[in-house]
Amino acid sequence: MADKNERRVFHNNEDCPIRNVIAQIGDKWSMLILFALVDGEDRFNSLKSRIVGISQRMLTQTLRDLEREGYVNRTVFPEVPVRVEYELTEMGREIVKPLYQLVSWAEHHHEKIKQARADYDSMA
Repeated sequence: MADKNERRVFHNNEDCPIRNVIAQIGDKWSMLILFALVDGEDRFNSLKSRIVGISQRMLTQTLRDLEREGYVNRTVFPEVPVRVEYELTEMGREIVKPLYQLVSWAEHHHEKIKQARADYDSMA
């Protein structure tokens, strides 16, 4: 265990797991996509309709990023028209478990957080 006076240093490089891993899933859309895929595989347009406000371009880029990170599989079915489905990988299913705790915490504290924001903003 680290000495109480010893504080963590967060380096701005690829070796920092917070910057390198957590920042990727903590963006505006990644967690929503991961949670949408908890329900099972889904197609692009279905995901887009379920994640209100996401643009086609942003959904495409975020799905690519999640696939690159190993959280999402993209499967192309050679049909006419071509069918593409996205699903969570084993690692994607694993990351959703601790994220669910964070989401549950956020739901539980949402009203308190909104009130704290309003109180802070009223002081300005």
